[in-house]
This record gives sequence, C-alpha cells and structure tokens, in this order.
Amino acid sequence: MNGAVWVYAVVPEPAGDNGTDLLSGDTTGVAGESVRLVAEGGLAAATGSVPLSDFAEEPLKEHLEDLRWLEAAARAHHQVIEELHRATDVVPLQFATVYHDDDAVRAVLAGRAGDFAAAFARTRGRDEWGVKAYVDPGAPAPAAEPEESGGGTPGTAYLLRRKAEQRSREDAYGRAEKRAEQLRAALADTAEQEVAHRPQDQRLAGYEGWMILNDSFLVPRAGAEDFSTCVTACREQFPDVRLEVSGPWPPYSFVGRENREERP
Repeated sequence: MNGAVWVYAVVPEPAGDNGTDLLSGDTTGVAGESVRLVAEGGLAAATGSVPLSDFAEEPLKEHLEDLRWLEAAARAHHQVIEELHRATDVVPLQFATVYHDDDAVRAVLAGRAGDFAAAFARTRGRDEWGVKAYVDPGAPAPAAEPEESGGGTPGTAYLLRRKAEQRSREDAYGRAEKRAEQLRAALADTAEQEVAHRPQDQRLAGYEGWMILNDSFLVPRAGAEDFSTCVTACREQFPDVRLEVSGPWPPYSFVGRENREERP
C-alpha cells in the first residue's frame, strides 16, 4: 500500500453521482490532491488520496511540528470544509483524520451513522460564530476607601502598598469574571448552544489586556441578524470591553464525538 485517505468532513450523500454540485472541479486538499466523495448508507465523506511518504504516522508527526507546513495544510483543510458548508450540511472532522483506504472510510460511515445523524440534527441550518472579549486590567476601578496609615513607618507603608496592589488585582479579576458572565448570558439568549474555550495564549495570539471570553455560539441562519444585534447591544452596554466576532463558520465546536482520528 503506498497511499492513504485524508478525510475532511461528512455530508449527506448528494443526489448526483459524484457530488459535483458540492465541490468545484478545482477543489484541492492538503496534498494538492483532488477532493472526492466516498459514499455509504446515505452519507458521504469528503476525502483525498494522499501519499504514505508524507501522511503515515511518523512523517505526519514530523509535518505537524513544521509550522509552515501546518499552517498551509490547516488552511487547505478548512477551505474544503468551507466550500462544503456553503452548499450543504456538514460535520467537520478533526484535522489529520487519516484512514487506510476507502473501505475503511465506508466502514466508519456505516458504523457511526447514528453519531453523524445526531450531529446533523444539532447543526442543520446553523452556523458557528466566535466571540472573543478583552478588557484592560489597568482600567480605573471604582474609588475605594483609603487605607490606614499604619503609623507611617516605611516597612508598614510598603506592606500596605503591596496589600493594596494585590487587592486591586483581585478586584480586577473579579470584575473581569463578572463581565464575562454577563456577556455570555446575553449572547447565549440569541444562540442555541454555546461552547466556552480556554483563552488563547497572549504571547502566541499577540493581543493586549486580558481575554475574558473565547466562546463559540451555534446560531440558526435565520437568527443571525438577532445575534449581530445582540453583539452591538453588548458593545454599547459594556464600553470597557473590546469584542471581536468571527463567522459564520462550519459548526466545528458542536459536532461532538464524531471527530475521530485514525492512522494507516
């Protein structure tokens, strides 16, 4: 065997013979390969034939440590899923989901048909929207009562100053947590589901301040305007918060345990 099969996503099997209504003829994947559909039991997996020399377990592991390769491959993976998402319902699969051959892909479609049906039921006609929120930890806080002088000795003054700094930082954390809860509650009212992600590493993402929210929201397409209106209202209600909104995306965060990984 000198090849493997990279799987991008699962879609309902199209009425056409080869899914030309879902994928343009020039759609290519992570290895520059043509993307095709492998169908089984009313489902179809968007796949690409990739060489084992690059995509067996060991060479793939090396590739995943190469940031330049990883960025290009992740972009190609996402572009395939985006194209499918524009045309039909889609269950995105985890990046680097690789199987031995088409028969293995068909076996997965058959064996996990119930999982995929549940994922389609959750996400059909819906998009994922991402919301990040940031605050400035150095923003002025409400005025506090002055500290006792403690007799005015240098040592006491230093300890009081350190205590005040610690309390100020704790108060800032508390305000940030409260603001995150308020934002999450407001946005969740216009979404069907919400997933909270960990804040991104500040050194890698390059943002300023504290990231207090990094959430994904599953929004019906018919409710996208309501969600956008809610974001605008949050910006007006909470001027101390900087909001970043991205989307609409395929429902990456809401497909559940259907994301599986296998190696040739």
